[in-house]
Amino acid sequence: MKAEIHRLSLGICNCYVIKEEGVILIDAGPPHQKVKFLKKLKNLSIKPEEIALIFLTHGHWDHAGSVNELKKLTGCKVAVNRYEKEWVEKALKTIPPGVNLWGRFLSQVMKILVPFAKFSGTSVDLALENEEFSVEPFGIQGKIIHTPGHSRGSMSLLLDSGDAFVGDLAMYGFPKLTRNAMPLFAGNPDQVKESWMKLLKMGVRWIYPAHGRRFKANELKKLL
Repeated sequence: MKAEIHRLSLGICNCYVIKEEGVILIDAGPPHQKVKFLKKLKNLSIKPEEIALIFLTHGHWDHAGSVNELKKLTGCKVAVNRYEKEWVEKALKTIPPGVNLWGRFLSQVMKILVPFAKFSGTSVDLALENEEFSVEPFGIQGKIIHTPGHSRGSMSLLLDSGDAFVGDLAMYGFPKLTRNAMPLFAGNPDQVKESWMKLLKMGVRWIYPAHGRRFKANELKKLL
């Protein structure tokens, strides 16, 4: 059975529903996305209770801001790297540094605006280690791997089909005029490229970022 991939635009974040024998959600978006989430699920003919896992690629506010309300809605488990477990459980609003002009500008804007964002923390059921974590028990043929660089605990979901969901490890067309894969924000840009090489060695074919549009993995080679 081939996995269905559905992009859900929740606020400024691309979240993804993966449906195979089971259903999982990748990232939860910024705060207050419950109504939009329910509408999009209905259009996909997926019931909230079908979702067995919310995998957070990392713990930043624009990916975890709605995880509390979506967890209550679905009754599912929440997984994030152990380094960022506290961010999710305490609703911490960590802001990454910018790596280029756009990134540095937006990082300063976020430092002003993000403190006003109100959302609740939620308990993490699976504090993931840096080793590979299979999602087969959740009905999806794939695994979660540690891909640090954007943040220390950033992780990616790699399906057996070669599709990779990388959070903010890469961006493409964000902002719209941007035409390369380097993320606007990263705690460690060198580590970002190391994680790209890891994905390429694992045979990734398509990259699905949380900001921007999907792109061929070969685009990563241009910046290595």
